[in-house]
Amino acid sequence: MADDKTLTCPLHEVDTFDPEFLQNPYPFYKRMRQEAPIYRDPKTGIVAISKDAHIREVNRHPKVFTNDFNSMLEAGSTTGITDEERAIQDQGWERVDTMLTADPPVHTRYRKLGMKAFTYKRVLGMDAGLKERANALIDEFISDKKCEFRASFANLLPMYVIMDMLGAPREDFDKFKRWSEAFVVQLDGVSDDATRIKAAEQVLEFQKYFAKKSDEKRNNPTEDVISDLVQADLSEEGDPRKLDTAELLSFFAQIMVAGNESTANQLTDALYQLITHPKQMQDLIDDPSLIENFVEESLRMLSPTNNMWRVPKSDYILDGFEIKAGEPVLLRYGSANRDADKYEDGENFDIHRSNAKEHLAFGYGIHTCIGAQLARRELKIAFEILLSRLKNIRLSLQQSELNYSPNILLRGPTELHIEFD
Repeated sequence: MADDKTLTCPLHEVDTFDPEFLQNPYPFYKRMRQEAPIYRDPKTGIVAISKDAHIREVNRHPKVFTNDFNSMLEAGSTTGITDEERAIQDQGWERVDTMLTADPPVHTRYRKLGMKAFTYKRVLGMDAGLKERANALIDEFISDKKCEFRASFANLLPMYVIMDMLGAPREDFDKFKRWSEAFVVQLDGVSDDATRIKAAEQVLEFQKYFAKKSDEKRNNPTEDVISDLVQADLSEEGDPRKLDTAELLSFFAQIMVAGNESTANQLTDALYQLITHPKQMQDLIDDPSLIENFVEESLRMLSPTNNMWRVPKSDYILDGFEIKAGEPVLLRYGSANRDADKYEDGENFDIHRSNAKEHLAFGYGIHTCIGAQLARRELKIAFEILLSRLKNIRLSLQQSELNYSPNILLRGPTELHIEFD
């Protein structure tokens, strides 16, 4: 955890990849914003950018700051990728840059296709199903007067939504959960070799499953995202061909992780914020019109995509600081979303905050999350139902403070034990 030492020792002595530090990096983030808002770590060579205005400037220059950071993802373990992990990957399809790790014009044409999965009409059309699923999940535990919220609700609702979008049967839930967790391991930057090897095996299983599903949908399309993308082409960009299997797998992986893991993290942390701010929870109960702003404030506070990589193609001067071509840049969205120059009393949770929606939780610029609209909808509907059905929500005696999964890029609580009337 970011303790007193991280706030007083020389900056270069702080290991920001330490799982203990990642439990609560926010005090150190505040120090960085004050002392070194743009900082090159002499140990790693990583340039960390911590303030809102600086991160927005970087994201306004995608021709300089590339999203092609696959090399960092592949080296994202304590020792880098091993031969055994590589051998497992070689049995599947090659990683293709489509959205997350692509730049214009490649990113532009793929993003247009990806948006087909998250059209306004499709998202609104999910409302009835979202409400039905949320209520059904609550029905499973409401009589117990207690639950572990992440496992009983937060993990399930967004995964079911994604499975419905992809036309997957409910009995495949456990597979989807394993695959989603495997992709998160590949992003976390702290896993050991054994964990990454196991994750690689799960990703290979995922690839084989969706390659088979794609073949089925080519011949028998239905009303789902797999069918949409299998039948789509790049003709608007002057390329009439259909997407190949590797491209499709890239889309499905990003939809599954972004649409599931981040929302599960957000649901869990947002409820914790309400429980630990009972006056604000009561405000929401008394005035449900505040829920939309509560959703934005909870996104600002957690920032489920807490950090994201960029790599400069050329030297760039950012507010007087020279960033060299090729050196890794880490955009600290979780820090920027508490920047005192942007948010008054930004370290504190406030559902009445007037500029809560100006957060960077979904990124900024051309790489803004394509699933943001769906995530907001899920969160809004979920909390409308949770607050109307569960009374006097409180922490269980066994739950003191939250534990967060150690992950460089994604942030979320591992569990949340609650009781209610």
